[in-house]
Amino acid sequence: MNNDEQFMRIALELAAQAQTADEVPVGALVVKAGEIIGRGFNAPISRRDPSAHAEILALRDAAQHTGNYRLVDCELFVTLEPCAMCAGAIMHARIARVVYGASDLKTGACGGVLDLFAQARLNHHTTISGGTLATECGLMLSQFFALRRAQHASV
Repeated sequence: MNNDEQFMRIALELAAQAQTADEVPVGALVVKAGEIIGRGFNAPISRRDPSAHAEILALRDAAQHTGNYRLVDCELFVTLEPCAMCAGAIMHARIARVVYGASDLKTGACGGVLDLFAQARLNHHTTISGGTLATECGLMLSQFFALRRAQHASV
């Protein structure tokens, strides 16, 4: 197993924590020089905060850890392709590389719906690598939403 897969498995553990809290199961972590410096999982419902996506929380945690909002030379691992809000935060944090699991064909901003990172006019360019443990990441999400649909159908 390579490092990307090892870190994505940790992100999946974080996604499971979100699911336990009845949040959409997405987990993220920030890594610098092989060390995890930030962790987060989706929590917009419990925090009553629309910006409380896994990526944002992991970036905030890493910024606190480093004492700097710029996370130069860091990588972000996330189980689902980042949305436009998260892509913007990733750019502003100067993340060097994003590794994501499942593609998001509804709100993905790394190629799923649009690709903000491909915009040459922007001043920071992050390397994107999608599809790491995509099956496992996608399965966690699809099972979560199938259960949600079944619960709502029985009400």
